[in-house]
Amino acid sequence: MRKVAVVMRYVVLSVVVCLGATAAVWADSQYRVEEVRLGPLHVPTQPPVFSTDGCHLAYVTSSGSKWVVVVDGVAGPEYDGIGKGTLVFSADGKRVAYSANKGEKWLVIADGVPGPDYDGIAGLVFSPDGKRVAYAAAKGEKAVVVVDGVAGPEYDDIAKGALVFSRDGKRVAHGAEKGGKWLVVVDGLAGPEYDGIGAPIFSPDGKRVAYLGQQGGKWLVVVDGVAGSAYDGIGKGSPVFGPDSKRLAYEVRKGAKSFVVVDGVPGPEYDDAGGLVFSPDGQQLAYAANKGAKWLLVVDGVPGPEYDGIGKGTPVFSPDGKQMAYGAHKGNKWLIIVDGVPGPEYDGIVALVLSADGRRVAYSVWKGEKMLVVVDGVPGPEYDGIATLVFSADGRRVAYSAWKGEKMLVVVDGVPGLEYDGIATLVFSPDGKRVAYAAGKGQKMLVVVDDVAGPEYDVIFRNGPSFHEGGVLEYLAVRGGVLYRVKHHLIQ
Repeated sequence: MRKVAVVMRYVVLSVVVCLGATAAVWADSQYRVEEVRLGPLHVPTQPPVFSTDGCHLAYVTSSGSKWVVVVDGVAGPEYDGIGKGTLVFSADGKRVAYSANKGEKWLVIADGVPGPDYDGIAGLVFSPDGKRVAYAAAKGEKAVVVVDGVAGPEYDDIAKGALVFSRDGKRVAHGAEKGGKWLVVVDGLAGPEYDGIGAPIFSPDGKRVAYLGQQGGKWLVVVDGVAGSAYDGIGKGSPVFGPDSKRLAYEVRKGAKSFVVVDGVPGPEYDDAGGLVFSPDGQQLAYAANKGAKWLLVVDGVPGPEYDGIGKGTPVFSPDGKQMAYGAHKGNKWLIIVDGVPGPEYDGIVALVLSADGRRVAYSVWKGEKMLVVVDGVPGPEYDGIATLVFSADGRRVAYSAWKGEKMLVVVDGVPGLEYDGIATLVFSPDGKRVAYAAGKGQKMLVVVDDVAGPEYDVIFRNGPSFHEGGVLEYLAVRGGVLYRVKHHLIQ
């Protein structure tokens, strides 16, 4: 049986304990493990929500006839209901917000502070820097967007999924309906009306905004308020700003053909095109294109060799933009092409990663019923399955988790580690010197740091462990129905 990934189990129990903190130094270890009791873990009534780093947990649970949100073991105020799917952390995990109702009215609670009452709440989002919060609200027969507690102008409706902040959090845009027409509002200023719109996007520097507009059965791209040429359709995922915010590309449909418009200039026509990817330095644009029964990769308008297919999720640029790789298949075989040079053929390709400095390439492949990892063109040992594959930040080290029969192990720089019943969340420390992951051992879970196993728990939650300032490794875990924040401190 082919094995590609492992899903660590999730359980919840209900128990009451007192709050407190404990710390212990584990034998034969370079680490002091600190456990902080956060409180009891109740049975959630909605799917739990985790911060990106896995160090904060929030969920909805009942309290008699009322409902509360519990954040890191601390219950908030009681309400008649909590908005389904509205519970959200800011990107840095420091803030949390959700909607709730009191009687017939709804409000947003951000960091425990309730906002004004409305007839309904939707589309709750934090700005990327976590400093601002916005949402759509019903106000009688009208709808408004509320940013930092201040309501904007009234419209007939607010477009679902079209409320966005710029990357720096200073600007906000959303779609709105007015008299049967749709428009995009940027920083409170309404744009031209269309029969339909797409969600707006900001350029990386936040100075430009683009979105799709539909008019008379045709679609066009509006950039900084200026409409482009009309086409029969605009490709999914378009438009795309380049990392330098100066370039813009989108795929269009014109009759039976497709082509990509880059900086306002149409490219060559193909039967299909898509998957637009700018290099991190913004100097190159690549996309897959279909020509008859063949597929090829187009880089800066220049078509590459033809294949029977291009790998999903490719091409991939190195973070410095100096190297590019993509997957392709010829007949029943797959290969990786790095900077135009094709590698050996395999039965399938699962993952492709490039180091941050662009000097190294690694990918996992199928070879018959076995899998292996190829690093810099050198194939490693065969396993029954490969899961996570990752380089350290400096690109000098590489690690992956693998299946060996019914067991899993982590391979670091070609050296296999101890076997466990499951592996998840494999991470390097920022300096690349340490490796950590969550592991299953029978009915228990634990975190392994540099092959040293930590204390056992009933559950270690997803997204953890993660490294933090000072090299501290942190994660959330459950033992006996109690939620803990666990930290591994390196003993100097």
